[in-house]
Amino acid sequence: MSYFDAASAVPLHPVARQALLASLDEGWADPARLYREGRRARMLLDAAREAAAEAVGCRADEVVFTSSGTRAVHTGVAGALAGRRRIGRHLIVSSVEHSSVLHSAEVFEADGGTVTRVPVNRAGAVEPSGYAGALRPDTALACLQSANHEVGTVQPVAEVAEVCRAAGVPLLVDAAQSLGWGPVEGHWSVLTASAHKWGGPSGVGLLVVRKGVRFAAQGAADERESGRAPGFENLPAIVAAVASLRAVRAEAAQEAVRLRELTERIRTRVPRLVPDVEVVGDPGRRLPGIVTFSCLYVDGEALLHELDREGFSVSSGSSCTSSTLTPSHVLKAMGVLSEGNVRVSLPTGTAEEDVERFLEVLPGAVAGIREKLGAPAPETALQAEELVVDSLGKRCPIPVIELAKVFGDVPVGGTVRVLSDDEAARLDIPAWCEMRGQEYVGEEPAERGTAYLVRRVS
Repeated sequence: MSYFDAASAVPLHPVARQALLASLDEGWADPARLYREGRRARMLLDAAREAAAEAVGCRADEVVFTSSGTRAVHTGVAGALAGRRRIGRHLIVSSVEHSSVLHSAEVFEADGGTVTRVPVNRAGAVEPSGYAGALRPDTALACLQSANHEVGTVQPVAEVAEVCRAAGVPLLVDAAQSLGWGPVEGHWSVLTASAHKWGGPSGVGLLVVRKGVRFAAQGAADERESGRAPGFENLPAIVAAVASLRAVRAEAAQEAVRLRELTERIRTRVPRLVPDVEVVGDPGRRLPGIVTFSCLYVDGEALLHELDREGFSVSSGSSCTSSTLTPSHVLKAMGVLSEGNVRVSLPTGTAEEDVERFLEVLPGAVAGIREKLGAPAPETALQAEELVVDSLGKRCPIPVIELAKVFGDVPVGGTVRVLSDDEAARLDIPAWCEMRGQEYVGEEPAERGTAYLVRRVS
């Protein structure tokens, strides 16, 4: 089985396993106690904090260990907003942040705060000017991921941090995807990360709050972890998490070169091997191991199951996956195709032979699914130079398949009106037009669902 979903989680690093087993024997006592066993546990905790600070590029007393990366985000956002409540109640986030950040923003909004969501370009990157334009006198906090979890695009954190710094606004950076590859550059104020992304055990997060940042931890607190992460520390997991971070950092430079070559191989060869494919994400400013593409006329869940049967574990942001009936918010914000979306995220040590076998298997898997989905005949009715395709009650990619099958019957300058009640059509039909070089006119309310208008220009 070839595991190609490292952006979700990676197996426990061998160094982490060794550290975990060793610290189970040495770090079981309460590090807050003054007796021998407690002092030994405290030494392990202090050493882990020092090593984490070195990897992040901050002071040791700025590092807090939390119970997960999500908890680090929620604590960081809530604490920074509460610490600057007198400044105002305005929060800035990008439209492609991880769900943990967006959920924090929703909670803040429900509590009376205001949120500005900065858009991204088609590659998934924000413009620093977008943050500059969103800043207001009452802005309490801005958030920006260091790199996108779905398409791998690296964000201009240093530039955005400088914009925020000039305005006196702290910037929280979600560094979950990138911290294993290197420290985050720029004058950020708060940083979060999650150990299971770099080969540490699950259940360990990092929260870093720079000195001088106004921060008021919310909820019940105790004396542990500066009052920002209450409860008994999971010391063996923390030691293992930091040990694995140091280990992957030692390998990062060399492994990045190798994984970039492998992902570039996928980026360039998939469109040649499989027709009607859109590779998404920035082609240059991206993480080494992530490559994402979408296949027209393909059901995302069916493709994932087919690849799983062939021995490949991948993930998807398609609207047709079992976890959601709507397209990924990241793909939606980028305005790219969501049909048949596949995210390949290669873990450290991925073999070249596994990538080659994936490229051999993929064309047949896509072709088989397209053959099955191409059977339904669309209902059409000719209205002068407009063709109506009734796809009501049909899930994407069927509406797009039916659009493509009748499009050649329309003269240049004519239009096709696609009737659909699937939300994914709002993203996939414009993306189809972009790929085909045709004009997407827009959408109109229909008696049932929505009418999507496409004009033939060639």
